[in-house]
Amino acid sequence: MTALLLGVFAGCLALGVPIAFVMGIASLVVLLVGGTFPLLVLPQRMFNGLDSFPLMAVPFFILAADLMTAGRITAALLRFSQAVVGHIRGGMGHVNVLVSVFFAGISGSALADAAGPSAIAMRMMNKAGYPLPYAAALSAATATIGPIIPPSIIMVIYGITETRVSIAEMFLAGILPGCLMGLGLAGANFAISRRRGYGGGQDWAGLGAVFSTALRAAPAILVPAIILGGILGGIFTPTEAAAVAVVYALAIGFLQRTLTLRLLPQIFLRSALLSSAVLLIVSTASIFAWLLTVFQVPQSFAAAIAGLPFGQIGTLLLLALLILICGLFIDTIPAVIVLTPILAPIAFSAGIDPLHFAMVLILNLTIGMVTPPVGPVLFVISTVGKIRIEVLTRAILPLLAVQLAVLLAIILVPELSLTIPRLFGYGG
Repeated sequence: MTALLLGVFAGCLALGVPIAFVMGIASLVVLLVGGTFPLLVLPQRMFNGLDSFPLMAVPFFILAADLMTAGRITAALLRFSQAVVGHIRGGMGHVNVLVSVFFAGISGSALADAAGPSAIAMRMMNKAGYPLPYAAALSAATATIGPIIPPSIIMVIYGITETRVSIAEMFLAGILPGCLMGLGLAGANFAISRRRGYGGGQDWAGLGAVFSTALRAAPAILVPAIILGGILGGIFTPTEAAAVAVVYALAIGFLQRTLTLRLLPQIFLRSALLSSAVLLIVSTASIFAWLLTVFQVPQSFAAAIAGLPFGQIGTLLLLALLILICGLFIDTIPAVIVLTPILAPIAFSAGIDPLHFAMVLILNLTIGMVTPPVGPVLFVISTVGKIRIEVLTRAILPLLAVQLAVLLAIILVPELSLTIPRLFGYGG
């Protein structure tokens, strides 16, 4: 049955069937052919996968990001970022990176970042004289910062799948890796811009411009502080924090008169469509992961790796390679649900810190969002920027190398992930 499950999964994936239906079809075929379990198991397990209070944070975070974008918060972040870093060599590229870092504290989604601020920054870079392939590649790479810096939809999904780590400590653990990813991409942008002669000669706007644009962008910049402060202070749970973010986005939008009642139905509809797509993936991934467990795939895989003569770092590097390969073909959310029960026990048995493994897996799968052939962020940027996917893929390779270097640093130096959570009393 295991061979049938994985065979149908691989076949449907090769045919280009959407990943949610791939997992559902593979599970249904196994249930029909095997006859061991009644078909009622399928809807029951799919519903159980959604029957989780923390999972309610996902649609709330998606809605909060859409409200912030519709409320022109993104434009305020762009003006502030341009005032701060626009004068440096490769200035508009640095603006792209900085806006993604700020917006990551609002959306928690690479796709939301790619379709929103990264797409806007890409157009601005192109107008400023940057070649479209490079502007698109940098925009795709910076969008992956979204799920690393808190809040993060992927971290919420991981926290539901693996209970050894809490969502709050993962939020804290993502701060340094996310900032390190931003610094790495900014450094790469500076080096590439200097070598190719991009974005030079702009004067600094001055402290006055920085201060005035900071005031306009302050409502957006405060979102991560409100979310993390409320969670760590015990004021609300991560799910309640997501709901607070929605109320905050609505209040700011109406107070600044950038949101109107007429816009809300369209915003709610767009958020509902994206949320339903995410939750459908979660539900079908749940039945697929359950069948893998029933057929003892995790146990067999763990036994095979446990016999290899690797230490902690060697095991983590091997697991990271496996995750990276899976990320080439499987979208992020189903990969979290399917891979976590298989790989997490192997990491824990090797003595790897659960939080450290969580960050390696999340960062790894996030990078997978810009790797072909599946890379969803590449397709979003390709569509928005009207650029061929193969051209975009070639242009992103130097930036992908930087992201992999950051991943390697996170693997080799656990303190990059664990220091901030330990300061707040998490972990040992």
